[in-house]
Amino acid sequence: MSYDLVIIGSGPGGYSAAVRASQYGLKTAIIEKDPKLGGCCLHVGCIPTKALLHTAEIYTRMLHGAEEGLVCDNPRLDYPKVVDHKQKIVDKHAKGVEFLMRRGKIDVLRGYGKLLGKGKIELSTEKGPQIIEAKNIILATGSEARMLPGLSPDDTILTNIEILNLRTVPKSLLVIGAGAVGVEFASIFNRFGTKVTIVEMLPRLVPVEDEEVSKELERYFKKTGIRCETGAKTQDIQKTAAGVKATVTLSNGKTEVMEAEKILIAIGRRPNTDRIGLENTKIELDRGYVKVGPMQQTAEPGVYAIGDIVAGTPQLAHVATMEGMIAVAHIAGKPATPINKNRIPGATYTEPGIGSVGMTEAQAKAAGFKVKIGKFPFVGNSKASIVGLHDGFVKVVADEKFGEILGVHIIGYHAYELIAEAVAAMEAEATVDTMRNTIHAHPTLYEAVGEAFHAVYGQAINA
Repeated sequence: MSYDLVIIGSGPGGYSAAVRASQYGLKTAIIEKDPKLGGCCLHVGCIPTKALLHTAEIYTRMLHGAEEGLVCDNPRLDYPKVVDHKQKIVDKHAKGVEFLMRRGKIDVLRGYGKLLGKGKIELSTEKGPQIIEAKNIILATGSEARMLPGLSPDDTILTNIEILNLRTVPKSLLVIGAGAVGVEFASIFNRFGTKVTIVEMLPRLVPVEDEEVSKELERYFKKTGIRCETGAKTQDIQKTAAGVKATVTLSNGKTEVMEAEKILIAIGRRPNTDRIGLENTKIELDRGYVKVGPMQQTAEPGVYAIGDIVAGTPQLAHVATMEGMIAVAHIAGKPATPINKNRIPGATYTEPGIGSVGMTEAQAKAAGFKVKIGKFPFVGNSKASIVGLHDGFVKVVADEKFGEILGVHIIGYHAYELIAEAVAAMEAEATVDTMRNTIHAHPTLYEAVGEAFHAVYGQAINA
């Protein structure tokens, strides 16, 4: 079999690249080792976790709706049905990806793909190996959860995969790691009634975010009953008859044994690059990640890499998708713009949610900018009052001299939706003055974004 393009991996980056290649008229195939298309994001990542987070939000509303006159006597969580609903959403979209492949006349090849060099791929299937030839190849093999040494996932020691398959809500959960995965699951199960403890080795929660955002999330988590131990190190984890216990050295130097029914290991992800035949190519690695050029090309002619395996870009589904668009455009001889790493939106779907783009205040100062900060709290926003969720703020980091928008950081209700305006503004190279002259509809949550831009010059109206 011979193709213009073969993509290894069918996550958001891989399948989106396949669709775009088909639109450009390239004869395309996609290789997937799992029974269903869609990758980690669809099956054990973005989509199922956000389904659970949405249910957690509704359940919280049911518990606390009396203030709005919505009396729900004895609301009950039917967790097996919650999980089944989550799975229906996943299965629906997996079928959607299959449909996109059929519509685009994209061949789906089941099995493991291994590079042999010089445009050849060995496809391992149940019927034996097949050799596929491709003028171009995109590696989109994704990542998997890192595990602490000496541990293996099971029904007590969980990664993002096992925790999604629980059929009952644990009475207690110990979360190791306070990145996006850790804090999202903490937010889910806290609202479902689980006693949650987070242990993070670094000094703050969500350490890639602006320092004030981290502080606000920790404040809210503690207010709602989540114990947060930052600057803490987990030294030993053992299974017990009741679940698990972990020896933790706290930030004050004291040692504590923490016990829980379940433990979630959320210490990051490792790239899936060890079974795809990189040794048969000229591809270069950086700490296990594939090094690429501005058009996602590797050091091996005709081979590109996108998504979680790429060195130097965050492991986010929307990043993988854009990298796929760039790679395919380059292959097809179409115009393409390399990713601007300072324009990548971050989104964390906790309550309150987090959305961010660009530099934090500390990063901007470290880069030599003389910064001006505009900050507006949601307590001054009418729509936040209507939905009854006032926690959080919008923070704008701007260059004092020219009014360049260096970064925008939001923590609050649906912050991950509100950040879109800031991303578009920065991509269009808008200034603070541009955004101050942009009319924001009333009453909306995104009015708070406009107010934060006014606040850069001390002219917010409602704060």
